[in-house]
Amino acid sequence: MSELYGSDAYAPREIAARVEAVGVTKARMATLPLLMLGLLAGAFISLGALFFVIVRSDPTLGYAAGQLAGGVAFSLGLLLVVVAGAELFTGNNLLAMAWADGKISSAEVLRNWVLVCLANLVGAMGMALLVYASGHTGMNGGAIGRTVVRIAQAKQDLPVAEAFFRGVLCNVLVCMAVWMVLAGRSVVDKAVAIVFPISAFVAAGFEHSIANMYFFPLAMLVQAGSGAESTVTWVGMATNLVPVIAGNLLGGSVLVGLTYYVIYRRGQPQP
Repeated sequence: MSELYGSDAYAPREIAARVEAVGVTKARMATLPLLMLGLLAGAFISLGALFFVIVRSDPTLGYAAGQLAGGVAFSLGLLLVVVAGAELFTGNNLLAMAWADGKISSAEVLRNWVLVCLANLVGAMGMALLVYASGHTGMNGGAIGRTVVRIAQAKQDLPVAEAFFRGVLCNVLVCMAVWMVLAGRSVVDKAVAIVFPISAFVAAGFEHSIANMYFFPLAMLVQAGSGAESTVTWVGMATNLVPVIAGNLLGGSVLVGLTYYVIYRRGQPQP
């Protein structure tokens, strides 16, 4: 079937089998490398967010141009995760496929999601601290820092229902990017598979929980350093992250993972 999808690409049914196999490996990874790879993923996504902010801090760009260019820049994060190797909570929501097929247990799935999400949080917060210490937020006459605060404030002010559904839509696109990455065989294949879905979710203003774990701490550091009133808070961060994480889970595990399980893997003979 692969010739129908390009001379060197895996067919969707083959991708489903690969997603399951990768899911089993991820679910049974030893704790120390899992945590270290989770830290890296949090840092990598933060670097994509940093790149996004540089673009969005330019007031000369129109709305559509700024959102689209920012989305392309943010794609750096997932490209680093996929090519360099890291464990990202939102992408790991695809473990639902291996779970549905009985390849891994509920305990193994939950262990992976909890450990990776916590490691992503630490990695993102650590990167926020490093970025602030570097003086990066003072670039462009302080526009970088002001943009970070504005982004975090907008996320904090989102109604819970909107944050949840933006999280759903975000991770549908993120997991579709990861799914299509497994169709390719080269770094170029992976880059092309990543850029369009990730650019779309960023341009549309959807909510990625791990990126938000970078924006909120950095915004609080910027406000504290400027002596301004701290309008972005830890409570606001938690209020955003809870519905966004729930939405990411639904979008990635159910609307992508379990949907493709039903299409390609349900009822298939086991090796």
